Amino acid sequence: MNGAQALIRTLVDSGVEVCFSNPGTSEMHFVAALDTVPNMRGVLGLAEGAVTGAADGYARIAGKPAATLLHLGPGLGNGLANLHNARRAHTPIVNVVGDHATYHKAYDAPLESDIEAVAGSLTGWVRRCSSTADVGADAAAAVAASQDAPGRVATLILPADVSWSDGGQPCAPVPPRRAKPVADTTVKAVAELLRTGEPVALLIGGAACRERGLRATSRIAAATGAKPFVETFPARLERGAGVPVVERLGYLAEQVAHQLEGSRHVVVAGTRPPVSFFAYPGKASDLVPEGAQVHTLAGVEEDVVAALEELAELVAPGTEAVVSQAHRPELPTGALTPQNWVQVIGASLPDGAIISDEANTSGLLLPGATAGAPRHDVLTLTGGAIGQGIPVATGAAIAAPDRPVVNLESDGSALYTISALWTQARENLNVTTVLLNNRAYAILRMELQRVGAEGSGPKAKELLDLSGPDLDFVKIAEGMGVPASRAATAEELAQQFARAVAEPGPHLIEAMVPPLL
Repeated sequence: MNGAQALIRTLVDSGVEVCFSNPGTSEMHFVAALDTVPNMRGVLGLAEGAVTGAADGYARIAGKPAATLLHLGPGLGNGLANLHNARRAHTPIVNVVGDHATYHKAYDAPLESDIEAVAGSLTGWVRRCSSTADVGADAAAAVAASQDAPGRVATLILPADVSWSDGGQPCAPVPPRRAKPVADTTVKAVAELLRTGEPVALLIGGAACRERGLRATSRIAAATGAKPFVETFPARLERGAGVPVVERLGYLAEQVAHQLEGSRHVVVAGTRPPVSFFAYPGKASDLVPEGAQVHTLAGVEEDVVAALEELAELVAPGTEAVVSQAHRPELPTGALTPQNWVQVIGASLPDGAIISDEANTSGLLLPGATAGAPRHDVLTLTGGAIGQGIPVATGAAIAAPDRPVVNLESDGSALYTISALWTQARENLNVTTVLLNNRAYAILRMELQRVGAEGSGPKAKELLDLSGPDLDFVKIAEGMGVPASRAATAEELAQQFARAVAEPGPHLIEAMVPPLL
């Protein structure tokens, strides 16, 4: 058995069943070994950003890591933006990065690079396989490291000769380190704080954004008057009828200031205190209200759900969570706008859907329109590096083939990783992409105003404009094997969306929506 075979067998034995891949010469023995280990599913992505984003989406839904197969340092670098998003989402991913044969590195071939330095930027786990005999143990350690609470990116560097040489041995799975329990004294201290009656904001994140955590949070808020919020970009948020609605913290600093106004205390659970996404002249970076105290109920590596449930039993015994009632908006009519297209989604969202949300400025009103829709999951842009939506939807569809996946995608972001549509067609995935074409980097138009940049004129506006020539996403999708249509009215979007989610396989709807700015 060679090193590549031992690696793949160990991955499968450790629960890793999918490998999203964009391989090169150094990874060919890994590619060949896929035929000897049938339980590993290889999925080809045409660009590394599509590969890493798909691994992120898969793990957020499956609750276990996928592997990626990337070519040397440049391949890892090409996938770095969506690995950054995965890092912020605390997603477990096992990167397998091929490298030159050990004896070849001394020759400084054109693709020679410092892979450890690139991988180290993810602040995860990095190891280089030094011998074929150790590949199995290294692979088992990588899978365990990726699942160490709360989850992280593990990168295993596989030299070509370590991969092709004989002498590999599979290794038994290594148990990961689970989330640490929160000390009883910490929970009791927060309970005492809530009993004082002083204004408290409770900010939750991570695993707390699933139903158990949301129910506990709702009970605490109902009993104590604390104002509950979900972190701005949760990795996976459960929503819909029968689930408590907890308002997400805003993206803009001004929104957060309004939401937290009057709070004397901010309790964080499974996330960190709020900060501004960017620095702005004359404005604060720390968004905790001036004079307010921050209290940590549970760190990101701790069992936040258990801590919230224990806290709820202390301060809200017998109190029921307040859940969203089933309701849908009426189907709108007329030309599509940033305000009405979300009503179409809210009125038409299928039961059990997974939403990959990268609608950006066009999706500001989406939460309100879908609060009473059938239960669904929302996967958000955790790290702010655009180009996540289509790949994350792709991975989510592979993780949950029995659930409809709806990708709400902005035009500018889509162009970073639009090749993931080809993977959806190749794998016949049930993904409906609603691509919101406003022919602009609308969010940057907004930021141009907010940063106080003076003197902007035609040249500045041209850099934020996506027209001239206009992009035709119907033709792009069809060229990649995805059936596509265009909607300019709410009636057209409703009709096309209903048809797309009812038919198997991927579909794309280009929704022509004017920009907010």
